[in-house]
Amino acid sequence: MPTDRLRGWLVTAVIGVIGAVVRFQNLGSPTDNGTPVFDEKHYTPQAWQMLRNGGVEDNPGYELTVHPPLGKTFIALGEWLFGYSGWGWRFTAALCGTLMIILVVRIARRLTRSTLLGALAGILLIADGVSHLQSRMGMLDIFLAFLILASFACVLVDRDQVRSRLAAAADEGWVNSPGTGPVARFFQKVPPVRWLVDGAGPRLGVRWWRLGAGVLLGLACGVKWSGMYYIAAFGLLTVMFDVAARRAAGVRHPWRGAIVRDVLPGLWAFVVLGVVAYLSTWWAWFGSETAIDRTLVATTGTDPLSVARGALGSLFQYSTHVLDFHASLVTKPGQQHPWESKPWTWPMSLRPMLYYYEGGTTGCGETRCVSATMLIGTPALWWLSLPMLAWGLWRMFARLDWRYAAVVVGYLTGLLPWFATLDRQMYFFYATPMAAFLVLGITLCLGQVLGAARAGAERRGTGLLVVALYVGLVVANFAWLWPILNGDPITESRWQAELWLPSWR
Repeated sequence: MPTDRLRGWLVTAVIGVIGAVVRFQNLGSPTDNGTPVFDEKHYTPQAWQMLRNGGVEDNPGYELTVHPPLGKTFIALGEWLFGYSGWGWRFTAALCGTLMIILVVRIARRLTRSTLLGALAGILLIADGVSHLQSRMGMLDIFLAFLILASFACVLVDRDQVRSRLAAAADEGWVNSPGTGPVARFFQKVPPVRWLVDGAGPRLGVRWWRLGAGVLLGLACGVKWSGMYYIAAFGLLTVMFDVAARRAAGVRHPWRGAIVRDVLPGLWAFVVLGVVAYLSTWWAWFGSETAIDRTLVATTGTDPLSVARGALGSLFQYSTHVLDFHASLVTKPGQQHPWESKPWTWPMSLRPMLYYYEGGTTGCGETRCVSATMLIGTPALWWLSLPMLAWGLWRMFARLDWRYAAVVVGYLTGLLPWFATLDRQMYFFYATPMAAFLVLGITLCLGQVLGAARAGAERRGTGLLVVALYVGLVVANFAWLWPILNGDPITESRWQAELWLPSWR
């Protein structure tokens, strides 16, 4: 890691403050005559219900209580602080969006071992339109993205910690020792088990950061079930990191060591603790007698699993009903949502979403102005998604670059699973978790453009110029999009000038 720890934290703090100013400015606008806009109309009233009813929703009349409660609990915290207003239902979203900027600075610094590149990553995320607008909406996706990014940070710290422990074992000469504890002595007496542990390398002790990643991913599932994809992806990623670490430390059988020593504790961290964390998000539902479908097993006389009686059985049935809802949410011919999109359009933000539009407002210097908010990825960032992905895959497989592997896994986990259900209604805001990994991938590329610190002055100067010009272009592009990301009044001609592609209309 870089040795400039103090400067690293100062840079992180400065970037975080800038991000907070950008995310929180005029947070309460726009609204629909004081009411939520777009899908805020689903989640902010449900969060308000939670405040009235001890943490549970009480009005399933529209049958839209189709996500776990944690994201709505976050929204409710802001409403508790600031009331049922734009500031109230968007406060925690803006807070999580700001924390994501801080996380990206620290993650990029850890990936690149450069405080400069960490700062640039933070600036790029500030200037991303998707992250910006989702941080200013009372919706669920920014909470999902925040928890996923936080778990990714834990995975990276766990990787460094594992390598440090194995390096210490190698330096002390016992990296292939069977051990001297009672468990190791027992294994030596059982030939099949002795074969498994022989040459597998040492046990690594309690891996608190991996446990933290599992808890955070369980909480992510408590926001939206799509967090389950990341449990599988990050779990597999940690196994691959463990194999590489054991091989680098000189373990004779690194694959056997990872399977014997690391997989079972990994399942405990990602699956068992993940399930416990997920169930904990239903605390109010379990404690209520009137929550939606809380007594479903008792009232219907059915029990889906013999071991899942009472509240757990009801939650299981309730979840199957929600799953049926999502499975039936398909695009019917001739009845497509006007802003629906498919996942192949997400990497380049080809089909953004119009969240709010008022064509008869004032304040732009003309008699008739436009006020709109549109979810759109900053083109200077998102239009480089496919080149970034192609380069990342090449570095991942041809050069075995673990940094690109980690980022590409995070990026593709937010994209590829949606190709399995193409008939389902899908929208661009599903791509919110991808934004941070896009920024990290581009930051890695900028690091290669910048060149190593030991490179010559001319090479380093040229690289720094190119990087500065690109980051400046991204910030300028974000500034151009600012009015339609924040609902500022603009002229009709400016509104038309903002719509660069036919698919944006």
